[in-house]
Amino acid sequence: MRLGSPPRRSPARRHFARLAVASAAAVLVVTGCVPQDGQDPEQTTGAGQSDGGGQGGGNGSGDDGSGEAPALADLGTSAAQDLPTDPAEDPDYAAYYEQDIAWGPCQDVEGGEELECGTLTVPMVWNDPSAGDIELALAKHGATGEPTGSLVVNPGGPGGSGVDFTASAPFIFSREVTAAYDIVGFDPRGVARSEGIDCLTDEETDEYLATTGDPAAGAEENLQQGLDWMARIAEGCQQDSGELLPYLDTYSAARDMDVLRAALDSEQLDYFGYSYGTYLGATYADLYPQRVGRFVLDAALDPSSTLDEISAGQAEGFEKATEAFLADCLAQGEACPFKGEVADAKQQLHSFFDSVDAEPLETADPQRPLTGSLARSAVLLLMYEDGFWPTGRDALAMAMQGDGTALLTIADLSSERQADGSYKGNGMVAINAINCLDHPGVADEDWQAEEAERLAEEFPTFGPSMGYGATVCGQWPVPPLREPAPVSAEGAGTIVVIGTTGDPATPYEWSQSLAEQLDDAVLLTFEGDGHTAYGRSGGCIEQAVDPYLLEGTVPEDGLTCSSGG
Repeated sequence: MRLGSPPRRSPARRHFARLAVASAAAVLVVTGCVPQDGQDPEQTTGAGQSDGGGQGGGNGSGDDGSGEAPALADLGTSAAQDLPTDPAEDPDYAAYYEQDIAWGPCQDVEGGEELECGTLTVPMVWNDPSAGDIELALAKHGATGEPTGSLVVNPGGPGGSGVDFTASAPFIFSREVTAAYDIVGFDPRGVARSEGIDCLTDEETDEYLATTGDPAAGAEENLQQGLDWMARIAEGCQQDSGELLPYLDTYSAARDMDVLRAALDSEQLDYFGYSYGTYLGATYADLYPQRVGRFVLDAALDPSSTLDEISAGQAEGFEKATEAFLADCLAQGEACPFKGEVADAKQQLHSFFDSVDAEPLETADPQRPLTGSLARSAVLLLMYEDGFWPTGRDALAMAMQGDGTALLTIADLSSERQADGSYKGNGMVAINAINCLDHPGVADEDWQAEEAERLAEEFPTFGPSMGYGATVCGQWPVPPLREPAPVSAEGAGTIVVIGTTGDPATPYEWSQSLAEQLDDAVLLTFEGDGHTAYGRSGGCIEQAVDPYLLEGTVPEDGLTCSSGG
C-alpha cells in the first residue's frame, strides 16, 4: 500500500477547505482587538486559534524590565480541571459514558451528503453532574474501506465547527486515512450546533465587523470603542447563555472528548487537532495520558503562554507573513499592485489601509462598503494560506483601484458570513467566550498600554490591533480559569507535533515548545508559509504522518521537509 497519497481534491477545493480551517483557527487575534492610535479593531475569526508564546516578541513574555513578571489577572476555578474521581469509572457519570450514538442523515451541513450526524450528552458542570446537561452535535465521515477505528478531529478556533470541518475530510486527509478511519468531528460546547452561544444579531455582527477606529481620535477614545463592543457582546452572551458561560473552558471540552471516546467504543482516543485543536488535544492528553492513542497536533499553541505572550507572538508572526506575501507579490512583476522593495510595498499597504479608514470603498453591495476593519480582516486571512495569495493579490489590485468587492468577499469568508446576510456559525463570539477563560493576561493597565504601544511600533501591520487583550477580557462576565503552565502528558504514547516555519497564527516556536514539554513527542517541521501543514504541505508531512495514523509507525523526530521535497 502506498502511503501519503494526496487527498481527493481539486486545487480550488483544496484552498477553500484550508481556508475553512483558517477561518476557524485564528486563535487569539480577536481577543486582543482594540484600536491603537487610530488603528481599527481587527475582527477576524479565528481561525482559531489556540495557539513558549511571544518568542521573538520582546517583552510580550510579561517581564516589565525589572526581572519580575507583572501579576496576571485573578483566576477563578474551572469546574473540570481537578475532579476527585475518574468520571469514566464513577457511577455518577455512568449515564454519560454508557451512551450509544444514534447516527442518521445530516440536516444542515453544507457538503454533508456523505456524512452521518448524531448527538452526545455531557454534563454542563463537570464537578456537579446533577446541574444539567449539554447536547453536543457530531458528524461522521464513514471509512471508505474496512474501518479500523475513529479519528476525532478539531479544526481550531476556538469556535470552529468540527461538524462542518468533517465535510471537508476527503479534501484534507489522504485516501488511505479516510479508507481506514471513520472521521468524527464535533462542535465543542457553546459552539455552533452544540448549544452555541448567541450574543449579537446578524445586523449587530455586521456593524461589529465593519467598525473602524476613528483616524482623528486618540488611542484612549478608540480603546474605549473596543471595550464598549466587548461589553456589548458580553451583555448579549449573558442574556442568551449566562448559565453556560462559566463552563466553556477547554478543560470542560477535553472532558467532553472522553465521553465521545467512550461512545465511539474506543479504549484510546485517536485524534487530529489543528491550531486551537492542539491546545484541546494537549489538555486531553494531560488529563487522560493512558487513553491517548495516535495523536497529531498540527500548528501548536503553547499552554504555558499568557494571553499577552500569545498576542505578541502573533503580532510578529503576521508581520513576517505580510512581508512574505508582499515579496511573493513583487516577484510577479506587473501583476502586483505594489512597487519597489518589500519595505516600500508594506508602506503602500499601510497607506491603503489608512485611506480606507478615512473613506470606505464602494462594493457591489451598496449597503456594505469596505471599511478599514473589513479590509484588514481580508488581508489577515490571506496570511493563513499561501495558495490563496494570487486571489488576494488580485483583490488588493481591485481595491487599490477603488473597487472593494473582492476584498469584502474574502472578509466574509473569514467571518463565515453568507450571501443572505446570516452567519454560518458563532465563531465571532465563541472565540472570546473560550479564550477569555483559558488565557489570563497581565492585570496592570499601565503595562497593557505600554505593551500595546510596543506591538503597534514593532509590528505596524496588525500589531496595533493585538494589544490590550487582558483589558478587553476584563469586560467578560467570567474571570479566566486556567493558569498558563506546561503540559507533560506523562505516560502517554508518542504524540506527533507539527510546526510550520512561516506560520503567522501559531508561530513555529510554539510547536517546538509543546514538543519539549510533552513527556513523549516528536516534532515535524514544514518549511513553508501559511497556517498548519498536514493537507497543504504537498505530501512531505503527509508521508510522515500517515504511517503513524495507519500503522503506529512513529516519524523520525526532527524531520524537516518542504513542498519542494
